[in-house]
Amino acid sequence: MVKLPESFYTCQDVVKISKELLGKVLCTRIDGLLTEAVIVETEAYAGITDKASHAYNGRRTKRTEVMFWQGGHAYIYLCYGMYSLFNVVTNTEGTPHAVLIRGAVPLTGIDTMLQRTGKQKVDKNFLIGPGKLAKAMGLHSSLSGTLLNGDLIWIEDRGINVPANTINATPRIGIDYAGEDALLPYRFTTEIKI
Repeated sequence: MVKLPESFYTCQDVVKISKELLGKVLCTRIDGLLTEAVIVETEAYAGITDKASHAYNGRRTKRTEVMFWQGGHAYIYLCYGMYSLFNVVTNTEGTPHAVLIRGAVPLTGIDTMLQRTGKQKVDKNFLIGPGKLAKAMGLHSSLSGTLLNGDLIWIEDRGINVPANTINATPRIGIDYAGEDALLPYRFTTEIKI
């Protein structure tokens, strides 16, 4: 149960990090309530050259400024004015790479997750979908910029092995506006049974 070191997040290959985040454990302690889930779906966003990225062409706004920080921060933004989506900022300062955490398998704090989402029970898609995942784990856009090695949000390596041949690579979801970049195989999924 080791928190990922800064060097993990500052790797310059966002696609590599997206794959390596599979099998890692996302942990939150929001309002004193611990939740933990194993990451099973990610999407890579390659900064200023990626038409699907919020930082494409060097675009900097109050919302996206955190993407330009050094890797190891949370970039959490509001989508459609209602869903918070959690991203891991990667690379070095000034290079706005990020990985969207799209899905996970719940481990700890399931009652808390059910209460936050208004669900009665966990099904196979309980934490599949970035909006559902963030809501269940208490992640809100107000937490954007949080360091991922503190006591609010962190990611652990618990030695869960995800062999390369179990990782599926497909185009990302919901980014048709990105033209040819929408076809890049930057979405990664795996199946982990807990």
